[in-house]
Amino acid sequence: MLDEADPQALIGDKAYDADALIDLLTERGVDPVIPPKANRNNQRACDYPLYCERNLIERFFNKLKHFRAIATRYDKLARNFLAGIQLACVIIPAQLKTGSNRLPWMTRSTLLRTETARAMSAVGQKRI
Repeated sequence: MLDEADPQALIGDKAYDADALIDLLTERGVDPVIPPKANRNNQRACDYPLYCERNLIERFFNKLKHFRAIATRYDKLARNFLAGIQLACVIIPAQLKTGSNRLPWMTRSTLLRTETARAMSAVGQKRI
């Protein structure tokens, strides 16, 4: 997985504090933002302000799991599942801007099922 990616930094928790991974990231020019374990003999430096950004990513994935169709992998086809994730990724920031946890016209799972059915009918597939 790391062979295809070209990030500037890799943010991980203490479980990823292994010399082999740190050396691999350093060789590729990737800044490892991984806090050192407490029992590490030589403590490494860590960019803690950037490490705090990891919390935002975890909270976004938590909000994404609140969509029942995504949490239960409701769709059988991978592209429909991806479409549901993309739709949820559009809805979540809209909810954050309005401060609403609910969609005004229907529930989230109903919206995802409706959008999935529209996408499937557009390509002429039947839902099983």
